[in-house]
Amino acid sequence: MLKKRMAVLIACIVVLATVLAGCGNNSSSSGSSRKGGFKVAMVTGIGGVDDKSFNQSSWEGLKKFAKDNNLKVGTDVKYLESKQPTDYAPNLNQLIQQKDNVIIGIGFQMQADLQKIAQQHPDQHFALVDSVAVDKNNKPLKNVASLTFKEQQGSFLVGVVAGLTTKTNKVGFVGGINSALIKKFENGFKAGVKSVNPKAQIFSQYAGDFNAPDKGQSIASTLYSKGADIIYAAAGNTGNGVFTEAKTRTKNGKKVWVIGVDKDQYSEGLPENVTLTSMVKRVDHAIYDMSTKSKAGKFPGGQVIEYGLAEKGIGIAPTTKNVKPSILTQVKKYEDKIIKGDIVVPTTDNEYNNYLSSLSK
Repeated sequence: MLKKRMAVLIACIVVLATVLAGCGNNSSSSGSSRKGGFKVAMVTGIGGVDDKSFNQSSWEGLKKFAKDNNLKVGTDVKYLESKQPTDYAPNLNQLIQQKDNVIIGIGFQMQADLQKIAQQHPDQHFALVDSVAVDKNNKPLKNVASLTFKEQQGSFLVGVVAGLTTKTNKVGFVGGINSALIKKFENGFKAGVKSVNPKAQIFSQYAGDFNAPDKGQSIASTLYSKGADIIYAAAGNTGNGVFTEAKTRTKNGKKVWVIGVDKDQYSEGLPENVTLTSMVKRVDHAIYDMSTKSKAGKFPGGQVIEYGLAEKGIGIAPTTKNVKPSILTQVKKYEDKIIKGDIVVPTTDNEYNNYLSSLSK
């Protein structure tokens, strides 16, 4: 009789253990309930985590999130670097195997890979920066938070700075890959320049790469030689080559300027002091915001979140020592007009041409 009772008791314990284990597995795909606590990771775009621009800003946002939530960098919060586009899918899949709560893809070039993988793993949470992950019906994927920006608005403001600062009436734009995203930078910048300096000549050229500083330097050399005394670089690590060329020319007695992008790139212009200003894109803020919501169990899946001037996700860098106070006053006036909707900044070539036509009326 005693043996029979013991057998029944052991069987109950086994059943109970199985049920509890099953409950643990079922909760592993959501919020911070995964074993070991909340974990978030990102896959960088091309250029590396220390590109002094887009990827670096993204990583700084994650590190701040880790610090504020007592998470360990390298385990709870981490990144995988992409050297070329073929790294995107393997990196994303590797993080899925590591069971991170949220996996962030940095850059529009990752859209196709992330979309495909996100649909294969509907219980995994993802975030995509600079593009919108959609299904076959072109609807946002429910397990992906899409973080986008109104880059054209901040680019317009630095265009105002360039148009009012240039002494040669010639300015330049260097882009990474010619795409709808970078066109927002270019057309916003040109619109800002022309709004305050209709006679200014604007040179635009693309490197076809976000990780080619040598190409950036070569293009910058060409544009400066054409007479441009200010170049706005929206090209990731390629833009670092623009800084190299500007510092070399300034050191040799030919003062020129660079307008940085994504981060406050004032320090990149030292010691020759060639950074006029920078268009700050708060990718760090967007990633911090999304990670915070996700940790609290409010993952914004299926949402397309857009950050502009009004949301303080876009703007001019806080370091303004090289910009005249009178010009900053003009920048503030234009910023207010954009936020109020009095100015709709163009994003495409057609919109830019229409904007130019409206200025001449």
